[in-house]
Amino acid sequence: MRAVGFYEFGEPEVLQVIDVPEVEAGPGEVRVKVHAAAVNPTDIMSRDGGHAERLKVDPPPYIPGMDIAGVVDQVGDGVSTGVKVGDSVMAMVVSKGTHGAYREQIVLNERAVVPAPAGTTHVEACTLPMNGLTARQSLDLLGLSLGQSLAVTGAPGAYGGYVVQIAKTEGLTVIVDAAESDEELVRSLGADIVVRRRGDYDSLIREHLPDGVDGLADGALFNERAIPAVRDGGIFTSIRGFVGEPQRDITFTTTFVRSYDCEYEKLDRLRQLVEDGAITLRVADVVPPERVGEAHRRLDAGGTRGRLVIEF
Repeated sequence: MRAVGFYEFGEPEVLQVIDVPEVEAGPGEVRVKVHAAAVNPTDIMSRDGGHAERLKVDPPPYIPGMDIAGVVDQVGDGVSTGVKVGDSVMAMVVSKGTHGAYREQIVLNERAVVPAPAGTTHVEACTLPMNGLTARQSLDLLGLSLGQSLAVTGAPGAYGGYVVQIAKTEGLTVIVDAAESDEELVRSLGADIVVRRRGDYDSLIREHLPDGVDGLADGALFNERAIPAVRDGGIFTSIRGFVGEPQRDITFTTTFVRSYDCEYEKLDRLRQLVEDGAITLRVADVVPPERVGEAHRRLDAGGTRGRLVIEF
C-alpha cells in the first residue's frame, strides 16, 4: 500500500512515496480506502520536527496528515454508526507515528468516520474535517450568543473561513480584516464588516465596535497584537497554544482540535451545513502523491486560498 512519509525531519524534499503494510479493521473500527487527503499547516510542523514528540512513538517512516475522504472498504465487528462498505466518507485523523492521513488505506474508530456531504467529490470533502472541527471547537470555547460580535483573523484561510461561516449560522456579527485582494472572498463567506489590513489591528476593529468585540478567534496568529480588540470581559481563543497575560477580565482559551477526535455528531453536523449551503468547501489545487513536497512548499510560502489536496 502506498503512503507519503519521511525518515528524517527536514525540508519538503524529505517527503517520499513509500510502501506500508495493509491494515485491518478491528472491533468498533472502520477501514477507509483513501482517495484524497488535505495538506494542512500542522503537516508542515510534523515534517520539520515541530511535532516530533507525536511521531516518535513509532520508528520511521513517519506519515503526516489529519484529513481524509474516501470509500469504506471494511467494517469491523460491533460498529453501530450505520456505516457500510461502499459508503463515501470523510474523517479527521489524529496523526501520530505512522498513523497519518497521507496513505491509501487507514483504519479509524467508527465515531471518527462520517458520511461525506452529498454531491461533493472526495477532493472537496477532505478539506472539511480537521479545519471544520477546529472552527467548531473555537466557537464552542468562545460561547457567544445570538447578536454578539466576533472578530476572526485569518478569515481567508480554511480555518478562518469556516469560523466565519459557522458563526453566521449562529447569528453572530462577524468582523474580519483582509487585504484588498481578499475582500470579495471574505464577504462571500458572510463577514458583516471587513476592515482593510493596515495600521494597528485594534484601532481598525474599534472604529466599528468602540468597546471592542465580545470574542476573537485568532487564525492569523496575531497573538498579543489582537488582544486590545477584545472588550473588557471578552473571550479570546488561539490555535497554537498562545495564552495572553491576565488583563481586563478577558478569558483566554486555546483551541486544540485533537480533543474533538471521534466527535461524530459534531462532524456530521458540519456535513449537514455543507449540504445546506452554509459552508463552502474550497480547494486550492490537487497534486499526486509524488508531488506532495511541492504542496508543502506552496503552503509554507503562504497565500493559498482553500486547501491543497493529495489525490491517490
